Amino acid sequence: MPATEPTIVATSMGFASRRRGPWDARPSALFDLMAELAGAGDAPRICYLGQATGDQPTGFTVFYGAFAGTRFRASHLALYPMPNVEDIRAHLLAQDVIWVGGGSVANLCAVWRVHGLPDILHECWQAGVVLGGVSAGSICWHTGGATDSYGPTLRPFTEGLGWLPYGNGVHYDSEEQRRPLMHRLVADGTLPASHCTDDGVGLIYRGTRLAEVVADRPGVAAYELVRAAAGTVRETRIEPRLLSAAAQ
Repeated sequence: MPATEPTIVATSMGFASRRRGPWDARPSALFDLMAELAGAGDAPRICYLGQATGDQPTGFTVFYGAFAGTRFRASHLALYPMPNVEDIRAHLLAQDVIWVGGGSVANLCAVWRVHGLPDILHECWQAGVVLGGVSAGSICWHTGGATDSYGPTLRPFTEGLGWLPYGNGVHYDSEEQRRPLMHRLVADGTLPASHCTDDGVGLIYRGTRLAEVVADRPGVAAYELVRAAAGTVRETRIEPRLLSAAAQ
């Protein structure tokens, strides 16, 4: 059964370290939630898209290692140096969950457009495949956000897919440039009203409506930024629901 509504899970969260080396991760409870939202049953199919880091082999290592021995059936779509599957559309439509890794959101969206991924992913979204991602994999579904795609000084990015008609701020509590830049971009109209996430927080959209906020740790939150009078910004904290169980 597919998701009952088009669903996107946009986050500053995802995997957690098993503390046995830099590439040894485990999936957080977020993935169980996405499988549930997808109506996936006992063996959810999940596909990883790593174009934000140029399809680096270490990304595949972490992804497959994290899901080894779990109920999830993992696959990936690579686009470098060429697609690794014959029919991209068929492969992605066969998934329950599509997970997009972090990295450069500018490069991610540019490469996707070259290969026709926006149309295919939009079809998946409408068909009930749950789309999710972290950092660049969160911003990409929105109109844009603050990014380090162009260098260590954060800059505005406004070439997102735009299915979610908001700006998106990630790593809101852990990178000092994020909050002030997001405030400025909303205040001057570069971005529309925006949703931002501390590390460990995810936004669940049903259609284009923000339906719920979840977290994998206490003390963190999401935030809504809305342009107010005289070019100021009103920031409203949104408390998340704490997830507790790990993916199995």
